[in-house]
Amino acid sequence: MAKGKASRAPRVWLMTDPRIDAVLLASARALPFGSAIILRHYDLPQAERRALFARLRRIARQRGHSLFLAGDERTARRWGADGFHGRTKSRTNLRHSTAVHNRRELALAHRLGADTVLISPVHRTASHSAARPLGPMAFRDLAMLATQGADVVALGGMNSARVQMMRALPVIGWAAIGALAKS
Repeated sequence: MAKGKASRAPRVWLMTDPRIDAVLLASARALPFGSAIILRHYDLPQAERRALFARLRRIARQRGHSLFLAGDERTARRWGADGFHGRTKSRTNLRHSTAVHNRRELALAHRLGADTVLISPVHRTASHSAARPLGPMAFRDLAMLATQGADVVALGGMNSARVQMMRALPVIGWAAIGALAKS
């Protein structure tokens, strides 16, 4: 855990994706209190992305959620995010998450000062259909290594039933796109 940062990650994380735009705001409202949302939407023009961020921030404040902005820490801080999601060095006490797919990326996440690593893909997933899933053993191995410096969130083909099967692992929470999309 990086010095001066929150020590526990939220349990449920919603990753935004244009495929769920029609239900994104409703999905954010339906999350359990105290969840996290990572606004990705990299391809939106900046003004539209910032407007979407502002709408999500209102919901996040009402529901006790943490709102992370995918990208750089400076923009996340300027926009009023609770954290940033990306592979850049953490320079302040703003919460920092990053995706991890292998040991090399895990080592990088530790060097960058990430508080939370989203280990992915645990299972086959629609958003990265060509990616080979880690499977339970490789996921467990990465999760065990990750806990030496960061909280672990499972990502990729996750749903509430699969989370129950991971209770013995050092996993703080789970993240999804489709499984958390609500109309």
